[in-house]
Amino acid sequence: MKHVYIADAGSHEGQTVTVKGWLHNKRSSGRLWFLLVRDGTGMIQSVVSQKDVQEATFEAARTVNQESSVIMRGTVIADERAPGGYELQVEEMSVYQQAEEYPITPKEHGTAFLMDHRHLWLRSSRQRAILKIRHEIIKACRDFFDSRGFTLVDTPIFTPAACEGTTTLFETEYFGQKAFLSQSGQLYSEAAIAALGKVYCFGPTFRAEKSKTRRHLTEFWMVEPEVAWADLDDNMDLAEAFVSYIVEKVLENRGEELKQLERDTRPLERVQPPFLRISYDEAADILKQEGVSFELGNDFGGGDETVISGRFDRPVMVHRYPAAIKAFYMKRDPHDESRALGVDVLAPEGYGEIIGGGQREDDYETLRKRIDEHGLPQDAFQWYLDLRRYGSVPHSGFGLGIERTVAWICKLPHVRETIPFPRMMHRLNP
Repeated sequence: MKHVYIADAGSHEGQTVTVKGWLHNKRSSGRLWFLLVRDGTGMIQSVVSQKDVQEATFEAARTVNQESSVIMRGTVIADERAPGGYELQVEEMSVYQQAEEYPITPKEHGTAFLMDHRHLWLRSSRQRAILKIRHEIIKACRDFFDSRGFTLVDTPIFTPAACEGTTTLFETEYFGQKAFLSQSGQLYSEAAIAALGKVYCFGPTFRAEKSKTRRHLTEFWMVEPEVAWADLDDNMDLAEAFVSYIVEKVLENRGEELKQLERDTRPLERVQPPFLRISYDEAADILKQEGVSFELGNDFGGGDETVISGRFDRPVMVHRYPAAIKAFYMKRDPHDESRALGVDVLAPEGYGEIIGGGQREDDYETLRKRIDEHGLPQDAFQWYLDLRRYGSVPHSGFGLGIERTVAWICKLPHVRETIPFPRMMHRLNP
């Protein structure tokens, strides 16, 4: 008998098929059992009638527990009242594995309990919807760059030195020498643009930040484009188009999942170019107008970003931050040496920074000086300096954090729900 996935059940209407999956829940109506079964592609209501099946099948329906794995044979029938618009009139059913009493029940559970059972919590309708949207976001990222002539470049996880700050590195022993888990693939992508022009890397990155905020993970995923012959304005144009494309594709393809999350999509529908572009100083003025205590020259905290972005109905771009708070590789503004040609994209609805990037320093002597000023080891960056000795060009790029983007688009209260198995300061299991 043909095994079909539940998502494809509609194309087998009137046919007898086999469905394999897990029991989500069940209810009884006398001589009928209604079993809601999922297989990862969808859910289907399966009806077991005592008068139509053998006693063993009806008994299996009566005794099967939530999350047991089941195999069912039956006829696909159209029914607009059923989840997905179809149900399965069961003729035969077997239980592959009878699950023990499931620890996650309809009652309210605490966050710590759910995180301890994350391997099971993933099965909930809410978590499955989030992971489907995460998948759509990642697919949109790849499609956007692939369709625009970018080449994917895989960058290393083990690195000899810091890309950002040395205080947020995870250090490991590497055959008798020190190595660090990557904070970003950016520096390696900069090497690749001389070969490929427009590139992007996509992978896990690691920050040993002792932060417990709702926006921070120690292990997260970033997509990072890098473009030769691109300045800050080109970079902002790219980021604007990129974010708009991602939101468009989620709205287009994941409406059902957004509905499951009860996400109001009207704010997402407004995410279209142009995004307002304001300077760091203009953003600081907003904080002053809102009565927020902020010292000019500091970086914006999460609360500051929430206040700034609250002024706008779509993402806002904040550019030209003080150079003193930006990374060594950031190019200075030729009109104001105290400012860096960097940009952050702040998501609306209180979600803050989802993109950070800018134009890179392309002059050899200037970059060498910056490395010294930041107290970084010259030896570890000789290869990076070489890029400024052999055909240096203006270039720009940015990094988009997948988890923060998922949190914003799904309107989640914490990034811990945006990745299957989150890693935080006090969370290494499961």
